[in-house]
Amino acid sequence: MFWENIELLQDARLHSVQSTFRQFQGFRSSDMGSIPGLSLLLLVASVSILTSPGVLGGKILVFPVDGSHWVNMDLMLQSLHARGHEVTVVRTTTSWYIKESAPHYSSISIKLPEAIGLEDQEFFSELLSKILSIKKEGPSLFAFVKFYWEMLGKLSGLHQQASMIVVEMFENKTLMQSIRDTQFDLVLLDPGLPVGVLVAHELKLPTVYNVRWVTSGEGHFVVAPSPTSYVPVSGHVASDKMTFVQRVKNSLFYVLNMGVDKFIVSPHYDRLVERYFGPDVNFYHLLQGADIWLMRIDFVLEFPRPTMPNIFYIGGFQCKPSKPLPAELEEFVQSSGEHGVILMSLGTLVKALPVEITSAIAAAFAQLPQKVIWRHVGETPKNLGNNTLLVKWMPQNDLLGHPKVRAFVAHGGTNGIYESMYHGVPIVGIPLLFDQHENILRLESRGAAKVVDTNTITHQNFLETLQEVLHNPSYRNNMQRLSELHRDTPKSPLETALFWIEFVMRHGGASHLRTESYKMPWYALHSVDVICVLLAIVLVLTAAVVGAIRFLCSRLCRRRKPKQE
Repeated sequence: MFWENIELLQDARLHSVQSTFRQFQGFRSSDMGSIPGLSLLLLVASVSILTSPGVLGGKILVFPVDGSHWVNMDLMLQSLHARGHEVTVVRTTTSWYIKESAPHYSSISIKLPEAIGLEDQEFFSELLSKILSIKKEGPSLFAFVKFYWEMLGKLSGLHQQASMIVVEMFENKTLMQSIRDTQFDLVLLDPGLPVGVLVAHELKLPTVYNVRWVTSGEGHFVVAPSPTSYVPVSGHVASDKMTFVQRVKNSLFYVLNMGVDKFIVSPHYDRLVERYFGPDVNFYHLLQGADIWLMRIDFVLEFPRPTMPNIFYIGGFQCKPSKPLPAELEEFVQSSGEHGVILMSLGTLVKALPVEITSAIAAAFAQLPQKVIWRHVGETPKNLGNNTLLVKWMPQNDLLGHPKVRAFVAHGGTNGIYESMYHGVPIVGIPLLFDQHENILRLESRGAAKVVDTNTITHQNFLETLQEVLHNPSYRNNMQRLSELHRDTPKSPLETALFWIEFVMRHGGASHLRTESYKMPWYALHSVDVICVLLAIVLVLTAAVVGAIRFLCSRLCRRRKPKQE
């Protein structure tokens, strides 16, 4: 529909241009000459009419994930709206970040019996507190198993709550008919909570993923070959150069992740698929069958790995040149003189670290000649120096692009990592949760960051780490090298994302880029049946050869016995 509308509009515009020229065909050349630049104006007007992007937009139904995932999804939606597309966001009434109304999208608000766990800001703070408590008390198998079991319960509950979005939508016949009548061209979704996958299947619409994570971990593992010999699995903090022991751990993490997905997460969606689509439809096949995967990574940061033709890389698409700072903040930055400024932010998920940790950090900052801008929410740290400014919010991208910024103390979230890399600012990492440890490891392996363990952080070791990153030029040089590589592309990551979203709308999908491997049974996909048949043939041939040799030997023995007698 999107492409048909474009063709109709282009035909209408061409007809308009032709009519305009016919109106001027009656002019003699002398008349044309009496109107300065008329020919040029006609040409410019014609091109403008034919190429104006404003009314060529499609209709996009969006299923985002709340929290930090929404920050980059929202930037993509703003760009789509600016290109003339009509965006509708499906959200819950208890959503944390996703507002009901915005200038660049309309929304469908779903009321759930219970809020999704990702929409509870206290959840992440409690999670971090438990992790730090377990580490502080020392290694205990019982404590770890208890904690892990509790986390599996929360994970199951989170997806159970999210799956109710599908139930609320499908059972609301009026809503579904309204959505059908809108005639959307595309479903854009974050498959971290894959409810949009089922809705897209019901509406028979092509899908594009804005993705890093799926239900079983990192997105590549469900759509691309992922050898565990050199591709680190989600949750395993390792590089692509693994020892034998690390490869064993990597394989165990892979089995664990797939087990959690199969027995903890997927059953909630499997029940919905059976309920609404019948036994012949497989949820995992629906998840794997997206037309385009817009992967929020860049191989400048990631370790090389196999990929697929329908995966396109948009890591850092939210990055952009810095804008001038507010006057008061600029004055504070300039007051740092030649020493410069250190930034600190631990993202949006965790409200604050325990006060004993923040006080150790504050004491280290107080001993530095640099000024410090610290995004901090919660109890004011003890030992806070006069050089440190606490703020509840800061324009992070604009500050990272300021020439006086010397280092960034960060938790290792993807958005902050790419913004820091884009602007060439080295990182002191304090990873807290999820993939943050892996992100910092990737930068550390490239010599652009140094990590501090939250469990062992003290005023002294944090100070020493800061001084090393500040005074050893290799950290800044390595990060600036990564910045050069990241920026050296034919088109920006955001432009890449917008192109492929519009590509799918123009062509009604991109099935020619998608392999059919996900529809194959596991034994066929991994050629287990072929290997078994070949082994059977080899065994039969071996048995036949051995049998023939034994038969010939026995015949020869029988002939020799009479001669010896």
